[in-house]
Amino acid sequence: MKKILLTLAIAIGMVSCNLDQLPEDAISPETFFKTENDLILYTNSFYSVLPSAEDVYNEDVDNVVKNSLRDELQGTRVVPTSDGGWKWDPLRNINYFLANSDKCADKKAVAKYNGVARFFRAYFYFNMVKKFGDVPWYSKAIESNDQEMLNKARDPRAMVMDSVLADLDYAIANLDGSRQVTMITKWTALALKSRMGLYEGTFRKYHPEFKLSGSDKFLDASISASEDLMKNSGYTIYKATPSTAYQKFFSSDNAIADEVILARDFSDELQVYHNLNYYTMTASYGKPGLEKKLVNSYLMADGSRFTDIKGYETMQFYDEVQKRDPRLTQTIRTPGYTRIGETAPLVQEFGATVTGYQLIKFVSAPKWDTFSKDITDMPIFRYGEVLMNYAEAKAERGTLTQGDLDKSTKLTRDRVGMPNINMAMANSNPDPYQAQQYSQITGSNVGVILEIRRERRVELVMENFFRWDDIIRWKEGQILTKQYKGMYFPGPGSYDLDKNGKVDLVIYEGDKPTVPGAQILKLGSEILLENGNKGGNIVINEHITKKFNEARDYLYPIPTQELLLNPKLVQNPNW
Repeated sequence: MKKILLTLAIAIGMVSCNLDQLPEDAISPETFFKTENDLILYTNSFYSVLPSAEDVYNEDVDNVVKNSLRDELQGTRVVPTSDGGWKWDPLRNINYFLANSDKCADKKAVAKYNGVARFFRAYFYFNMVKKFGDVPWYSKAIESNDQEMLNKARDPRAMVMDSVLADLDYAIANLDGSRQVTMITKWTALALKSRMGLYEGTFRKYHPEFKLSGSDKFLDASISASEDLMKNSGYTIYKATPSTAYQKFFSSDNAIADEVILARDFSDELQVYHNLNYYTMTASYGKPGLEKKLVNSYLMADGSRFTDIKGYETMQFYDEVQKRDPRLTQTIRTPGYTRIGETAPLVQEFGATVTGYQLIKFVSAPKWDTFSKDITDMPIFRYGEVLMNYAEAKAERGTLTQGDLDKSTKLTRDRVGMPNINMAMANSNPDPYQAQQYSQITGSNVGVILEIRRERRVELVMENFFRWDDIIRWKEGQILTKQYKGMYFPGPGSYDLDKNGKVDLVIYEGDKPTVPGAQILKLGSEILLENGNKGGNIVINEHITKKFNEARDYLYPIPTQELLLNPKLVQNPNW
């Protein structure tokens, strides 16, 4: 019933979210908004703004790389004529509801569903601020003849984010405290406050050029929201056998409600599908694969640093994946990998991964491999993220203790049998490999912040484009200009990738060899190595220049059409 209601509500929402005016023949405030069911039906239309499955898994920054590059990575973004993310239709739909919901006599229901609406308004504005910085704040539905509001200047980021915080606090106070994996509850609002507070607090801390105060206030908001969830919600980290727990969690057809706070629901029965399996196993979507720096960042199973091992740079695939953090073998194909429900071991397919590190996170049973026929639910908020937010916010605030790590990062590491972060050891001996990537961290917590960032990257890879947001808020755009790399090969030759006595891959020059059962790649065209026939890491998009303008690229441009329509709008710096 829940899915059917949601589908009907989204259909209504599609015809009712025009920026100028709600069609009177669709919903009339004189006859609608009278019952709790009316409020449910209308607010369910807001769910259409949540990320699609592709928005969750289709990460392509520097964790997961492909054979093409986004404009953001090439530095080739231009000021668009229209759209460019400057879209306000969903906001009008929300504000229209808030202006009319009190027509319902059930005031308890009004407060609850106003909480849903204000959650979505906070969600909308958080995403707009991340993209554009200052934006106009609208707390009521704008009519087509309201020239004053239509021609409103951008409000300061500080004012908008304070309003977002107020909306979330209202939602937390009035939403249902039950746990419903596909509906907005108090816990979803707390999870968004945890995410938003960390983003805004660290953005303000690491971006002095924007002259934004109040970093600590937002970090404290993230901490308090996370603590409320950790103490009172009952959510836990899903556990099973450490060698399979992480993979099982993400490949489950139905979201595991012990950990997932909110998910996008998919169903064979209702023929609502996505394309994850096909995406990871064909060449059609850029051949996604983990990037070398991320693979290097996974710790050894005993908690020691892989990059402290002498000769790690030239270690071949089989050796580099032995005795590592089990999340590595549950994120990519490694020796011994088998599909769910099958027993035949599989090596990576170079026709489906540009780096050689082929993704298996979210990959479900083979019966869902057909184009756009996958039904794995996609997490939008989960408890594991809240734990990462808590640890990082405490570290950035300067209040982190070992006890805080023991109730946050330890839980995600316990899932896979990894030792927890040791705060004293991390701060006394910061990882130089991680420090080389993150240049902005200062103070006494450098080492532990580096370890928390490592944990966040490993735990949340391929989820919700977190990596882009993290790089932006940490002011580490320079990361995006580095050459992307894949597996190491000493040169042309035959390779037994899983050490089972059979050749799996041949890299050749000259005439193409015949090797039954092996993948055959021509050096210089089908595979590129750093030093040609002298070997090296696979290089990806070697001939495409990557640029990041530190004075411009942390925000997106406002479309020129909007600047012409509203002269009070001012373009973002250097666009």
